[in-house]
Amino acid sequence: MSAIAQNKQGLKILIAGSVLQLFLGIIYVWSVFVKPVGDFYSWDVDGVKLTSSFMLSFFVAGILIGGKLQMKAGAQRVVLLGGMMLAAGMLATAFLPASLVRLMYVTYGVIGGFGVGAAYNAIISAAQKWFPQNRGFATGISVCAFGFSTVIFAPLIEGLIGRFGLRNTFIILAAAFFAVVLALFRFIRLPDDGGAAGAPSAALLTKKQYTITEAIQTKEFYFITLSLMLATAAFFILNPSFKTLAAERGLGDSAGTAVVMLTGVANALGRLGAPLLSDRIGREKAAGAIILATALCAFILCFAESLVFMAAIAVIAFCYGGFSGIYPVLTADYFGIKNVGSNYGAVMVGFALSALTFPMLIGLIGDMTVKFIVLGALAAVGAILVVLLLLSKKKRKGVNET
Repeated sequence: MSAIAQNKQGLKILIAGSVLQLFLGIIYVWSVFVKPVGDFYSWDVDGVKLTSSFMLSFFVAGILIGGKLQMKAGAQRVVLLGGMMLAAGMLATAFLPASLVRLMYVTYGVIGGFGVGAAYNAIISAAQKWFPQNRGFATGISVCAFGFSTVIFAPLIEGLIGRFGLRNTFIILAAAFFAVVLALFRFIRLPDDGGAAGAPSAALLTKKQYTITEAIQTKEFYFITLSLMLATAAFFILNPSFKTLAAERGLGDSAGTAVVMLTGVANALGRLGAPLLSDRIGREKAAGAIILATALCAFILCFAESLVFMAAIAVIAFCYGGFSGIYPVLTADYFGIKNVGSNYGAVMVGFALSALTFPMLIGLIGDMTVKFIVLGALAAVGAILVVLLLLSKKKRKGVNET
């Protein structure tokens, strides 16, 4: 930990990036908007919920394209671009007329989601490269702030809507994002040599540094990407419905916001705890453990009520946060730290496919118990893929040693 404390420039960048991540994490607060938006525009709930899927999908597009932009334009400019896109998308959403309400998929989902993804990726890449020997720690702190956004913004947004109305709340949020991004984007930059100065970075850079083209030709890429896709399905199905499910499972309407905040805390803790655990026991073992926990809790939700329901939801949120903390580092472990921004963007295609396809496909299943069984089974397959990844790693290590 003393090495971390001595990296003063890296800590400055990590702190600024974490504050930015706190605001970028608005992507996960959409469940709080669902009822107010539906009531204001007389829009059906399923249509409103779909906004979240668009935002998460284009969040991944932002990560993928933003990773390439970083190499040419630099992290600062990408963070500025991404932050301004989020603010602009939020502001445009405030002025949508009822006749054009589905443009919210574009303003909030496409524009806002892409901007969040581009800035998010640049901030994480900077964190990893300033702390090459403590990538789990640096990534965990960065994505923890992103997940903690729900805890701060869920009650704040409800209060703003109650006092100022829906449109003015979007305007207030847009102004806040604009101000924060302008104040902090200058702090986000990569080290001059592409990694923090010193022997640790040099040692990491001596490993093969895969380009996207090279990475997607490996079986390990597909083990990582598909396991992420299957593991995150449970959270994507549940996230827009936390409040309604809480009421159905005996917690009452008043507990809905508390459940959203609980999942935000669990999400944030998972983003910090899981990568720190992976620093100790290995990325694959940590990833496999939280995927199995997701599967178990999905099965528990088939019958869970009240406090057991809350506990299962919290564990799924914790594990989802853990995926966000482990997979960027896992990507760097297998494909190198130099191109981690663009390579992680490619891995996140699995995340996007999960966010866009599973809510629609599993939405076709009417029975909730069957939905949870399917989600548990998907996560179990994801855990098997991580086992295959670990076996592949051991086999490759054995070949190299001989």
